Amino acid sequence: MQQDESTGEHIVVVGAGPAGLAVSLGLHRKGVRSVVLESSPALRASGYAITTWKNAFRALDALGVGDKIRKLHLHIQGLRVFSSSTGETAHELDFTAQENGGPHETCRVRRDLLLRAMEEELPPGTIRYSSKIVSIDEDGDAKILHLADGSVLRAKVLIGCDGVNSVVARWLGLAKPSYSGRLATRGLAHYRDGHGFQPEFLQFIGQGFRFGFVPCDETDVYWFYTWCPSQNDMGVEESASKMKQYVLNKLRSSKVPAEAVEVVERSEVSDGSAAPLRFRSPLSLVLADISKGNVCVAGDALHPMTPDLGQGGCSALEDGVVLARLLGEAVLAEEDGMEKERLESALRKYTRLRRWRSIHLVGAAYMVGFVQQSGNPIVSFLREKVLAGVLARSLLKMADYDCGTL
Repeated sequence: MQQDESTGEHIVVVGAGPAGLAVSLGLHRKGVRSVVLESSPALRASGYAITTWKNAFRALDALGVGDKIRKLHLHIQGLRVFSSSTGETAHELDFTAQENGGPHETCRVRRDLLLRAMEEELPPGTIRYSSKIVSIDEDGDAKILHLADGSVLRAKVLIGCDGVNSVVARWLGLAKPSYSGRLATRGLAHYRDGHGFQPEFLQFIGQGFRFGFVPCDETDVYWFYTWCPSQNDMGVEESASKMKQYVLNKLRSSKVPAEAVEVVERSEVSDGSAAPLRFRSPLSLVLADISKGNVCVAGDALHPMTPDLGQGGCSALEDGVVLARLLGEAVLAEEDGMEKERLESALRKYTRLRRWRSIHLVGAAYMVGFVQQSGNPIVSFLREKVLAGVLARSLLKMADYDCGTL
């Protein structure tokens, strides 16, 4: 018989990804207990690595794990963008240069190491694995969560950090994420004796795809490949081996150098998988119920976006810090019998603070991706001669954000 906890009330976070663990760890730092429900049996490392720009490190420092992450990863010094049609350099950007507003702290952080760093700081038992929500009911002000194993939780606050297919976002009535018309595959290449690459982000754009790679540390290199599929691409998603061969064929038929192609070659076949790139329409977020009463969403459950700015994980960490700060203040306020009102007010303030940041990031990511992958001759010419620098600098502009402390 499964345990029934409907008599106790909890702050319940759904999803043990970057947003969910950031919320829970932030609350813990403020002395507030929470419960994290994760549907998987263990922390999920899908996605391989996350770009952590300056805004992400500010959030990680607020959570007390920034230095933990810094010690495990290389610090990226710059970005070089090449034309995959000609092999020529389209733009170079030095992250350390003062004229570019530098130094800009940037790493490509392995997802498993990021999640583990936060998990290790939480009290034992905070994360409940293999805990999948199947339905949400209401009982007065509380939300009653029914789990797949038959257990029940009573939540005084429900925070959905359960990704692009969020159950909580659906309960709130948020618009279903839209397909961008693009697919992405990614992987992690391991060089046992060291890869020898400089700590920089190399990107190749044009010919209908965007390919890039960046070292995480001295031995691991993360790579990605995004493209707009056509009828000629039918069947490439049937297996990881076909997906990998498809990417290699595309790269070898372009002006991508051999050492870049080798990064994909070195990846294990199981690392190759394709996923549709989805986003929530910025227009739908203008009036959407990001929070309703004592329920809200954060991370990809709120603002799924294409990966073209590298801000998905960063903004999730921002959400977590802001939400933990506001909820912590509401819980710890002097007892006056008005906790319900304080909690709902905190979520309304969170909505005001995160709505327009989310709209800006989702919209900008979509437009950057569109320009970078467009096959239109005019757009291609402008991209390689003029827009490459604008697009590169937009990465730094979006990262120049401070979510504040706890």
